[in-house]
Amino acid sequence: MGMILDIKKFAIHDGPGIRTTVFFKGCPLDCWWCHNPESRGGEAELVYRGGRCIRCGQCVEACGAGAITMTDEGPAVDEDRCRLGLACAAVCPAEARQIIGREMTVGEVMEEIIKDVVFFDESGGGVTISGGEPLMQPDYLAELLRDCRTAGIHTTLDTTGHAPPDVLESIAGDVDLFLYDLKLMDDEKHRQYCGASNAAILENLHRLSRDGRAVVVRYPLVPGITDEEANLRAIGAFIASLPAPHPIDILPYQRLGLDKWDMVKRPCRLRDLAPPAEEKIAAAVGILQESGLHVTMRGETR
Repeated sequence: MGMILDIKKFAIHDGPGIRTTVFFKGCPLDCWWCHNPESRGGEAELVYRGGRCIRCGQCVEACGAGAITMTDEGPAVDEDRCRLGLACAAVCPAEARQIIGREMTVGEVMEEIIKDVVFFDESGGGVTISGGEPLMQPDYLAELLRDCRTAGIHTTLDTTGHAPPDVLESIAGDVDLFLYDLKLMDDEKHRQYCGASNAAILENLHRLSRDGRAVVVRYPLVPGITDEEANLRAIGAFIASLPAPHPIDILPYQRLGLDKWDMVKRPCRLRDLAPPAEEKIAAAVGILQESGLHVTMRGETR
């Protein structure tokens, strides 16, 4: 069994062609700009979107633990009594209460993937495994990748690279393409804005390059954090020094998923941050190109 956040059909930005993207739940990093904060925890979570609530009271009646009571502000949950049952979410007509994450067997995930094979064949697409961080569930990931390869389905792994080297090496042979995050070269800043050292990330990227793996580096352009010239030049120099050439895909920060932080009751530290201006994006492209890199933005050459 694996903990799956979601399965999205007809994805076009997660690798070549039309793809089915399988999102794993659980991530070891704590990036300030994360668009999927609900993917952080490795267990299923009961979340509440207050703006959707119609005050019908069905969740109060359905809760077998008696953890929900109706107040003037709407239904309130006693966290100590809540057993994370499914009943309240199942009866909510407005989907104000939802269970985020579900356990699925590899076979169940493959059933969903196989439905889209005709689109893979016509577009040169396949399966992308994303997260969260898929490498946090290595055995499950390995079995899913093997089953995809047996079925002749192209595999892409979208990863932070934050994992023990032996974990990454154990699955690398069944991955056709890595989409590999590279955010900050300064280790102290990486710890500050991502919650962990970048040492394993840099080491693993070097290993993948040394072993001849197909890798596209993905770089989030976050104003005031990752867009400093020193960071850009350090990233460019590092990628240029790798044993094999690899393109870099710039992902400009977008104000997406801000409401999710409230939904999962986690503080959003960049709530008022605006996306980068076009001139900042152009400057980043220019700096990276000075290192001799092939630069794209969301897959399109700049």
